Amino acid sequence: MLQRIQTVYLLISILIMGALYIWFPIIKDEAGQLVIHQNEPLVMGLIFGSIALTLFSILNFKKRKLQFVLNRLSIILNFVLLGVFVYRSLTLSGETLVSEKGIGVLLPIISIVFLVLANKAIKRDEDLVKSVDRLR
Repeated sequence: MLQRIQTVYLLISILIMGALYIWFPIIKDEAGQLVIHQNEPLVMGLIFGSIALTLFSILNFKKRKLQFVLNRLSIILNFVLLGVFVYRSLTLSGETLVSEKGIGVLLPIISIVFLVLANKAIKRDEDLVKSVDRLR
């Protein structure tokens, strides 16, 4: 059933990660060289890996346990991506350039919140199915 609330949460998470790729926080150092950019393989792999896992999770709506695990893996990828952003921004020298990163660094946190909300909804569905099975 694709019309469940966790599907909406997962679609919002996909849109947020897509927006992160579009409005990527390009960070330059004092010399004007790019420190983090869109085409970096690590960052691009983490963004598209999270999008792919979340999309695969939506398509496996009949397997709630697998959906729960896929969402947790996507949460881990978002935490790694957030860690990359924080590490790269903290290793920059010069305060004026660090504070001008924009909202792009916060988008993985918002995506994590929606993935956690989706996991709570999946857990609630799983508990409902278990309670109905007990009545049979």
